[in-house]
Amino acid sequence: MRSVASRVGVMNGEGALAVFARARELEREGHSIIHLELGEPDFHPAPEVQHALRTALAEGRDRYTAAGGVPALQQAIADYLNQTRDLDIDAGNVVVAPGCKPALGLVMQAIIENGDEVLCPQPSFPIYPSLTRALGGTPVMFGLRETNGFQPDPDEIACKISRRTKLLIVNSPNNPTGTVLNEDARRAIVDFALQHDLLVISDEIYARVIYGQSYVSLASYPGMLERTAIVDGFSKSFAMTGWRLGYAVAPDWMVPAMHMLVVNSFTCVAEFVQYAAIEALRDRSGACPRMVGTFAERRERFLKRLNQIPGFRSSLPDGAFYAWVNVAGTGSSAEELCRLMLEQAGVAAIPGAAFGELGKDFVRFSFANSMEKLDEAADRILALSSTWAKAGTHELLGRRR
Repeated sequence: MRSVASRVGVMNGEGALAVFARARELEREGHSIIHLELGEPDFHPAPEVQHALRTALAEGRDRYTAAGGVPALQQAIADYLNQTRDLDIDAGNVVVAPGCKPALGLVMQAIIENGDEVLCPQPSFPIYPSLTRALGGTPVMFGLRETNGFQPDPDEIACKISRRTKLLIVNSPNNPTGTVLNEDARRAIVDFALQHDLLVISDEIYARVIYGQSYVSLASYPGMLERTAIVDGFSKSFAMTGWRLGYAVAPDWMVPAMHMLVVNSFTCVAEFVQYAAIEALRDRSGACPRMVGTFAERRERFLKRLNQIPGFRSSLPDGAFYAWVNVAGTGSSAEELCRLMLEQAGVAAIPGAAFGELGKDFVRFSFANSMEKLDEAADRILALSSTWAKAGTHELLGRRR
C-alpha cells in the first residue's frame, strides 16, 4: 500500500493561508472581503527595482548561478546588514534562497538531528515547530505572554534547556505580536547561547519595519556572530513577496553544509531576480522608510479604532504590521469571532491559536492595507459587535452575510 512519508504527518499548515483560501471563495461568490489576514505589504517594489529586473533580463542574466548566490548580491547583503545592524559579516557567509522559508529550512536541516530539542517562542510563526518535527527534532515552546509585554521570560527558558537542546529561535519584531526584544531579553538569550553552546536562529524579516527605535541584532553581541544564523529577505522591507527571495547568514562551519543542501534542492535562485535585489538594497528613492512611515500612521489610527470595539484590547506593536488583539472580553472564542467577521462582515483575520496555544484569546489583523480599507473594516466589525453581545456567535454564524 502506498503512503506518504511520516515526516509530512507531523507538519502543520499556516492559518493565514487557510483563511485566505476561504476569503477568496467568498469573493468568488460575490461577497466584499477586506483582506487583513496575510502579512503582505500593499506596496510594490520601487520603480528602480522593477527597471533593474527588466535590465537584467535584457542583458541575458537568466542562467544558473553559484549555490550561495550571485557574488554581487552576497556582497550587497553583507554591506546592507553591516550598515543597518552594526555587524561585521563577510559575503561568503551569505546563502541566498527562494524565500525566507527555504532559508530557514536550510539552516534547520543543516543542524537538527533526531532527538534534538529546539526552543521556539509561542505565539510565533507556526513553521518553526513544524519544520523541527519534520526533521526529527522536538520543539520546546517558551511563552510570550501579555502580562510580560510579550517578552520572553528568562526563567522559563532556563528551566526548559536540557542536554538535548541545540537551537533557540527568536523572531524580533515578532509575528504575530509585533514585539521587539528588549535589552534584558537579548542579554538573557545571549547568555543562554554562550553558557549552553546553543545556536540561535534570529529571524529578522521585520527588522526594518520598526517604530521609534533602532534595531539591535543578536549577532551584534560579542561571541554571537559565530553562533547566530540570521534569516531575512526582501518580502516585508522591500514589498517583494511574490519575488520569492530570502537569505541566511550563517557561521563559517555551517555554510558548506547549506551549499550542499542547495545543490540537492533548488540549485539556485533566479539570476535576474538576484540582480534586481541589489538595487532594492540600495533603496535610492527611500522606498523602505517611506513605506514604514505609512505603516506607522496606520498603526496609530487602526489600533485606536480596534480598541473602541467592545471586548477588544490591544497595545501598539513595536514593529511589523500586525495588530495583536485580545478578544477574551467579547465572551466568544477567537475562532468563532474570526469566522463571524469573515462570514458576516467580510473582514478576514487570523485566530491567534494559529500561532500557538498561547494565542487562543487573540486575533491577528494585518494593517498592511489602505487606511480607507482599514477604516471600513473597523466600521464593519463595530457594527457587528452591537449584535454579538445580544446573540451568540453560533447563532449569527447561521445567518450567512
